[in-house]
Amino acid sequence: MAIIGFVGLGNMGGPMLRNLIKAGHTVRAFDLSARALEAAKDAGASVCASSGEAAEGAQVILTMLPAGAHVRSVLLGDTGLFSAAQKGTLFIDASTIDVETARMLHEEAGKSSHLFLDAPVSGGTGGAAAGTLTFMVGGSEEAFMRAKPILAAMGKNIVHAGGAGTGQAAKICNNMILAISMIGVSEAFVLAEKLGLSHQKLFDIASTSSGQCWSLTSYCPVPGPVPASPANRDFQPGFTAAMMLKDLKLAMAAAMGANAATPLGAQAAALYALFAASGEEGRDFSGIIQFLRGENAPG
Repeated sequence: MAIIGFVGLGNMGGPMLRNLIKAGHTVRAFDLSARALEAAKDAGASVCASSGEAAEGAQVILTMLPAGAHVRSVLLGDTGLFSAAQKGTLFIDASTIDVETARMLHEEAGKSSHLFLDAPVSGGTGGAAAGTLTFMVGGSEEAFMRAKPILAAMGKNIVHAGGAGTGQAAKICNNMILAISMIGVSEAFVLAEKLGLSHQKLFDIASTSSGQCWSLTSYCPVPGPVPASPANRDFQPGFTAAMMLKDLKLAMAAAMGANAATPLGAQAAALYALFAASGEEGRDFSGIIQFLRGENAPG
C-alpha cells in the first residue's frame, strides 16, 4: 500500500479519496475548504494544513483541481510540490486542464527527477463514488505501470492513451463528442414532441437503430426511458453545464492550436455558453434540452 498526498477534495476528489482509503492506502489530504477537510478526516485521511504538508513522505501525489492555473500554482515554483517532494515521487494529475499545461508539467516534473501523469477522468460524481471512473492517462510506460494499482482503487477502466498530454487530449475529444451527441439527442426529442411522437416510442426505436448512442441509452435527457438519468430528478448533476462548457472551451483552444476543423464542437460550445448564461450553469449538462425547448433562454 502507498502513502498518497491528495490535493483537491471537491465533488470528485472527495469520493476518490474515500476509495483510496477503502483500498488500504494511507492518504494525507489538503483542500482550501474546511468542510472538505472535515469530510476527509471522517473518511480516515490525515488532514494537513498545506499542500506541502500533504506531500511530506508521500510516494504518490494526486491532484484534482479546477483548472490548469490551479495545478500550476500547486506544483510549480520554489514552494511548489515539484520542489518540495522527495526525488522519484509519482505525480498523478486527475484534473481536466489544457493540453499545453499538461505537457509543460511533464517536462518540469522530469527536471525535478519526478514521474508525472496527466490522468483526467470520465464518469462524474457517481463514478467517483462507486469507484468506476475511466482514467485517460498520458505519460511514460514506467509511470503508468506504477500508477495503475493506485488508479484501480478509484476506477474501472484505466487506459494508457500515450505520451505526455494524451490523457488530456482524450478527455477533451471524448467530451466534445458527448456534448455534440447530447445536443443531437435533445433536438430529436424536442422535434418528436412537436410531431406527436412519445418519448418512450422514440427511445424504443432509436436505441435499437442507427441513432443509438450513450447520450440516448445511458443518459437520456427526458424522464422515463432511463430511470438513472438526471432527467428523472430535475436535471440535478451529474456533470454540470459549467463543467461541460469548460471542457468544450479547452477543446476549442486545442483545435485552434492544432489547426483542426471542429465546426460542430464550436457550435456545441456556443450553445452551452448560452445555456450556462441562462442561469443553468449548475444544472446537469443534459438539461440543455430545456434550453432547446426555449424554457430558459437568456433575458
